[in-house]
Amino acid sequence: MSTTSEYTVTGMTCGHCVASVREEIEALPGVTAVDVTLADGSVRVDADRELGRDEVETAVAEAGYALA
Repeated sequence: MSTTSEYTVTGMTCGHCVASVREEIEALPGVTAVDVTLADGSVRVDADRELGRDEVETAVAEAGYALA
């Protein structure tokens, strides 16, 4: 079963920010793809299991940012 979740991350200002957020989310178990867009802060996460918002929020916080 594949799931897709969408979030908005606040505070990203550069490509390094995008890479940091992507890396932290990619490290979550079950994540198969992450697409982060700097312009609007959107994040799309594909996973082979249901991800909890709290899991993604914790990963984003590890990168130094927050979910909107």
